[in-house]
Amino acid sequence: MRKRPSCGGALGNSQPHIVIAGAGAIGCYVGGLLDHAGHHVSFLGRPRILDEVRKAGLRLSDYGRGEVWRAPGRLDLREDAEVLATADIILVCVKSSATAQMGEMIAAHAPDAAIVISLQNGMGHADTLRAQLPDHDIRAGMVPFNVVPLGEGRFHRATSGDIVIPAGAGEVAGMISVEGLRVTQSDAIEAVQWGKFLINLNNAPNALSGLTLQEQLLDRDWRRLMADQMAEALGVLRAHGCAIRSTTPVPAGLVPHILRLPTPLFRRIAARMLTIDPKARTSMAYGLIGGRPTEIDALQGAVIAMGQAKSIPTPLCSAIHAAVKRAEQSGLVPQTPDSFRR
Repeated sequence: MRKRPSCGGALGNSQPHIVIAGAGAIGCYVGGLLDHAGHHVSFLGRPRILDEVRKAGLRLSDYGRGEVWRAPGRLDLREDAEVLATADIILVCVKSSATAQMGEMIAAHAPDAAIVISLQNGMGHADTLRAQLPDHDIRAGMVPFNVVPLGEGRFHRATSGDIVIPAGAGEVAGMISVEGLRVTQSDAIEAVQWGKFLINLNNAPNALSGLTLQEQLLDRDWRRLMADQMAEALGVLRAHGCAIRSTTPVPAGLVPHILRLPTPLFRRIAARMLTIDPKARTSMAYGLIGGRPTEIDALQGAVIAMGQAKSIPTPLCSAIHAAVKRAEQSGLVPQTPDSFRR
């Protein structure tokens, strides 16, 4: 398809066209708040979720705030990638395994002036997009919070934090910062991403535990497993010379020590870590419950591969990776922390 020019580009358009490329939990939540704030937003997604939204609209809630509702008739819901043809800003929210396919769609349809921001878990997605989109401004973002899909167009934000994107041309962060959704810029986005990557390694243990995040964090045996897994990953990242900027109030290297503390002391020191919806689970938990593929290869799988490159064993990440793969094939059976010790 021959590309059409953008509507002036995100830097020169007072009302940029924002396309949510991957209308899943994060995409619907972020896009819904942008739409509620008056932005021109289109949602590119699959029928499984878009059909729910077509019937019920979008209901967005936050554990510390009220609810936002966007009526179905007010939303631009698309299944055809041609919607990318007039995009000024593209927020990529697909699962890791779909990044290359989305890159192909953007290459085929989007104008070169469109700014592409990856809001995906894991590392390397921006590099995948750059390889396919050499003429675009590609930025790797970090989303610190998780969003729970509750069905019937309802999406609930269960944890806190601000989205971070790289500094770059224009005031993109300001453009997409709205009430309830703050976006900041960083000149060390890769270090920020590695900090979030370490936290995201708990997606799999939480999914396999069958517990809520709060229940898991208040169980010292699970916290010890989380700590040992993080320490294992930290050793691998440091061997590769990765800069790490913590997304918690304490340095990444101290988090394993805090997790290992007795529960009464942990409660006092890590109060902010417990400021989450009591019913919240990680996105991987909901994926396994729903029988969908997970992002385990982009998380524990990445640590395993990086460890192999430096001849560093990663027994915990390997055991957790294998357990998630079994759950993808045979269904989720709750595990205990001892299940991963050898």
